[in-house]
Amino acid sequence: MHVELDLAGLTVLVVGRADRTRRARARYTAAGARVLEVLGEHAAARLEQPLDAAHVDVLAWVDGTPAERETTVALARSMRLPVLTDAPVEPTPRGHVTLVGGGPGDAELITLAGRRALAEADVVLHDRLGPTDRIDEWAPGAELIDVGKTPGHHAVPQREIERLLVARALEGLRVVRLKGGDPFVFGRGGEEVHACRVAGVPVTVVPGVTSAVSVPGAAGIPVTHREVSRAFTVASGHVPFSEEELAHLVGLGGTLVVLMGVGTLPHLVAGLRRHGMAAEMPIAIVERGFSAGQRTTVSDLGGILHRVAEVRPASPAVIVVGEVVRVPETFGCEDGRPETSDAVASVIARLGT
Repeated sequence: MHVELDLAGLTVLVVGRADRTRRARARYTAAGARVLEVLGEHAAARLEQPLDAAHVDVLAWVDGTPAERETTVALARSMRLPVLTDAPVEPTPRGHVTLVGGGPGDAELITLAGRRALAEADVVLHDRLGPTDRIDEWAPGAELIDVGKTPGHHAVPQREIERLLVARALEGLRVVRLKGGDPFVFGRGGEEVHACRVAGVPVTVVPGVTSAVSVPGAAGIPVTHREVSRAFTVASGHVPFSEEELAHLVGLGGTLVVLMGVGTLPHLVAGLRRHGMAAEMPIAIVERGFSAGQRTTVSDLGGILHRVAEVRPASPAVIVVGEVVRVPETFGCEDGRPETSDAVASVIARLGT
């Protein structure tokens, strides 16, 4: 049986050692409760002392032996206190690092495995991208460390991030490295895994939904489409492409997806044209995918720089080059929102009457 209890404004007495009850305490505080006290070992014996129940609304049992729990619950009931039972933080004999791909930013796109790792975390190192708004809720009681990077500014250098991961894990803590997208798609996840393995720290990788595929999809643009494109290439535009790379990208055909490429877009467009890509080739820039401010700018290689001067796109953005950009037009879809056909609209109208 699952019963919801509104703890807002109530005083909750939490029973258990501080290290075992930190998640429960964080949840109760987030729910608006006041945590009166945390009792350590031999809590039941301490509770047998006179306790002013008028100042306590709920007793939360988290940690202790079965015998202590029996005594504590009996005492609480004698005082007419409701009793909650919560899960303790289980000790770990050895630290562990989990790299979690948080997806493109929508909180609903993080995986179940990622949520589970966050729920068990003692420490979370997180970026600015990905689902950061709900870390307090998903990792209650965990220490949160912001190691986010912005274009051209790395407040916490990569080597320091790796040092923190290893150091906290060697303290016996469960450490989660939460990244936007997927850890192994331009996320430097391979470097962090290597640092952990060199230090002898167990490490697990939880894949994430990559923006390279999901953000174009949010705008109605498939990276592959039957009889249009049967392959796609994902590239980083963080630094300008070499002439050899540009020639190779043109020669591959299919769809080209460029991440972190807004700043080098003029170089990309000129280079693709220089190596033979037609001026009529469609191109789209999808900014802030899966957010309320999502915006898609569509043009072709011959006209995109004029459009860029007008709309001034900014990171984070995904650039898509290829005939697939025309697919939303072909199938009556604008910015990821398909239009309702007359036949479907007719059925909906009948169902509504």
